[in-house]
Amino acid sequence: MIESLLVANRGEIARRIIRTGRRLGIRTIAVHSEADAALPFVTEADEAVCVGPANPAQSYRNVEAILDAARSTGAQAIHPGYGFLSENADFARTVEGAGLIWVGPGADAISAMGDKINARNLMAAAGVPVAPGTTEPASDLDAAVAAAAEIGYPVMVKAAAGGGGMGMGVAADEAALRTEYDKVRAFAERMFGDGSVLIERYFPRVRHVEVQILGLADGRVVALGERECSVQRRNQKLVEESPSPAVSPELRERFLAAAVRAGEAVNYRNAGTVECLLDPSTQEFFFLEMNTRLQVEHPVTEYVYGVDLVEEQLRVASGLAPTFDPDALTPRGHAIELRINAEDPKRFLPGPGAITTWNEPSGTGVRVDSGYVAGNTVTPFYDSLMAKLILTGATREEAVERARAAVAQFEIAGPKCNLPFFAELLENPEFLSGDYDTGIVSRMR
Repeated sequence: MIESLLVANRGEIARRIIRTGRRLGIRTIAVHSEADAALPFVTEADEAVCVGPANPAQSYRNVEAILDAARSTGAQAIHPGYGFLSENADFARTVEGAGLIWVGPGADAISAMGDKINARNLMAAAGVPVAPGTTEPASDLDAAVAAAAEIGYPVMVKAAAGGGGMGMGVAADEAALRTEYDKVRAFAERMFGDGSVLIERYFPRVRHVEVQILGLADGRVVALGERECSVQRRNQKLVEESPSPAVSPELRERFLAAAVRAGEAVNYRNAGTVECLLDPSTQEFFFLEMNTRLQVEHPVTEYVYGVDLVEEQLRVASGLAPTFDPDALTPRGHAIELRINAEDPKRFLPGPGAITTWNEPSGTGVRVDSGYVAGNTVTPFYDSLMAKLILTGATREEAVERARAAVAQFEIAGPKCNLPFFAELLENPEFLSGDYDTGIVSRMR
């Protein structure tokens, strides 16, 4: 097993990785920006190194500063968490080139899945269902218009190099397409340094369902069930649950088989997620993208399958067998995750600030993965996620009831907070029925 681990991230996911490292007897090293010096993950690690000012480009995305921290502390491996450099193939190669262990998939798999058009083509060749769309970038507006005419409106306009719901727009007709194409292309060039755009069919009523995969050290790829991620605002997830209330045993079998094929197509190792769109009216699903990293919502899978996914990541990176029997994966119960963000509960606009009160709920079936405590400040430099509230139960109904109680008990004062939104959602008949889609938040607003 790896003996020393540098965590190239911050906040709740850094604390989460450090917690497993401590349990396994691994020496952990945190890197942090000047703005994050007082956050809990810094003191909970065995060592901590400041890698730069608040600007992520000068700290959490500063490759040389992170490698210098690894060298100076004698780190054996680097875990990138999610976001920042986690899906940067060049960083993965640089880490391994420096003689360190990369806790994640290989750089080639990251590269293959990082370009949405290339990923779609690879998946289609592997027999994974993909939505109707372009097989190469729409080189200009005329090409986009021609592609949309062939696919049929409405269409989704997407940044080929994007991810996590960023760089996307919907066009119901040619006039809207002309506007969205320019908008998405400009955004993609600014955010990803790549203005390539793809056009694909847009489904007005759809569910977002993803499958957790794990590429094992022996070369096998296994699937650890699905997660429902349809409660979203601006294509960004707010709630995840496992198992999905929309997925029957027969559909689950098809989902998991397709996800395994997706992983095998790129010789996948370590943890990853195959994201799909599900048409609830036809029970057809289509490949959306593969996230080549640990997901924010991994805790719901951990409960349902009884595994510690960070430990499994470390075991794969160390060349060790998993703690579970890959041929006897059995789900149990139900889990729901609520993303507690520093944002207003109506328009979901960021609202950073100093935390004056922070009282977490506790009890049976309640887990809180948080990045802050009272006295900390949520700054405007990073993602607004403050904590993840994970509720579990023998049934979905029990998990929902525990979620209601936990949301009522969670006290946060100072920054804006979206807890009132979750209190509303957990009384919403559509959500309670399990028969909801990605439009549920917009219908509530």
